[in-house]
Amino acid sequence: MTSAPPILTVRGLDVDIAGSRILTGVGFDVPASGVTALLGRNGVGKTTTLRAILGLLPDGGRVTAGRVTLAGEDITAEPTHRTVRRGIGYAPEDRGVFAGLTVAENLALAERPGHVHDYDLVHDLFPELAARRGQRAGTLSGGQQQMVAIARTLLNDNVLVVVDEPTKGLAPRVVTEATEVLERAARRVPLLLVEQNLAVVRRLAGSAVVLDAGRVVHTGDARALLADPARTTALLGVGSHSSNGAA
Repeated sequence: MTSAPPILTVRGLDVDIAGSRILTGVGFDVPASGVTALLGRNGVGKTTTLRAILGLLPDGGRVTAGRVTLAGEDITAEPTHRTVRRGIGYAPEDRGVFAGLTVAENLALAERPGHVHDYDLVHDLFPELAARRGQRAGTLSGGQQQMVAIARTLLNDNVLVVVDEPTKGLAPRVVTEATEVLERAARRVPLLLVEQNLAVVRRLAGSAVVLDAGRVVHTGDARALLADPARTTALLGVGSHSSNGAA
């Protein structure tokens, strides 16, 4: 049997922002199932990589070389709205909820024409959101807002979900809840995950890509990497058992 081709490929990606080179020759694959963790110390280019894939670089930022393909189609120079319509869900680091709108309105804004809107799945994974559907998102806790952000990515029948720092700033109990949700989501759709909590990575990720100074310095099995304390410390600057819940 031949394995399925990767859902996302990144090859030789260079990114400049405000005249400075941020990414150099970045390349990796995201398999068509499971979780791929994009790892690295703070400031090495993880979020920039996600934004380059999605066409969301800031003013003054541009891809100067390389190629990104989704399901075999070149999306490198494509406007973000077209890429999203191909079936990418994105939960940004800042959650991106509309504070003045209700939970239900935030979810409705994520509905895409031509896609199945799986509210049964969302309410199964996030029963608290169903109970709070009429509450303004700005009055939710940080953990609840993160659930809204993730729920929006699962509402449509996406082929890939990109999640940036989903457990950042959350209490240990909420980290565990978010990890359980992502684990269930990954059974339905492949995830590209940026995450600093290595206990979460160990539980979720099958493969890992490590960035340092805007370059890929390691790719391989996530658990094998985290089972090697010396290599984990050398690549990530932290011990392989660093955690904040999600055990």
